[in-house]
Amino acid sequence: MAGTLPRRVGPRASIELDAASFGWRGRAAVRNVTGRFLPGAMTAIVGPNGAGKSTLMKGMMGLLRPGSGRVRVCDADRGALAWLPQAGDLDRSFPMSVYDLVAMGAWRRTGPWSRLSAAEHARTERVLAVVRMSDAADRAVGTLSGGQLQRVLFARMLMQDADMVLLDEPFAAVDRHTTEELMALLCEGHTQGQGVIAVLHDLELVREYFPQTLLLAGDVIAWGPTADVLTPENLRLARDRHEQAR
Repeated sequence: MAGTLPRRVGPRASIELDAASFGWRGRAAVRNVTGRFLPGAMTAIVGPNGAGKSTLMKGMMGLLRPGSGRVRVCDADRGALAWLPQAGDLDRSFPMSVYDLVAMGAWRRTGPWSRLSAAEHARTERVLAVVRMSDAADRAVGTLSGGQLQRVLFARMLMQDADMVLLDEPFAAVDRHTTEELMALLCEGHTQGQGVIAVLHDLELVREYFPQTLLLAGDVIAWGPTADVLTPENLRLARDRHEQAR
């Protein structure tokens, strides 16, 4: 896969949580989270299904307000964050081409109603080439396979040129080859100073690529160096805590 785009020099965002709880309809899905995602760090969020991982990500992106506590983006605003939601959250029936979906990543620079400049068109073509989707630029998003869609969503994320990227299960329903190529993009962005926070289920992938891990089971089980977090004792505690809360 071709290399990523050169990144702009700018503020390096971090995210601080102070006893933050998030949930739906008055019920907390993740509780009392305190800690900081450091600038330029590469952190995985793991835990049992229903442990609050996706809810926490939406809270950090400002899509959910804290039920208690607070979340703060430091040294920048939320424009410094890029969000890659689960593919299932995207309405694939909406009539949009691959090119237009990727170009939407530029809207913070151009405004939602402005026409793209020649430079932004060139950038759109470049990120499509990076994820090997140039030939699909004119296709409707709804015609894509799961792996193709994930490449396109990565391209839109690259267009945002963010200081920190948040990804919710980015490799779900994606084959191993695509996972490795997209993981290489994340690693290359990380070497250029970009922070990465990803919800993941593959613990071996986490151990191989992510130096920091947050283990959730409704509340924080452990948060720190991956080798210290992903111990048999902590994983067993996460399972037990999750079962007790059901």
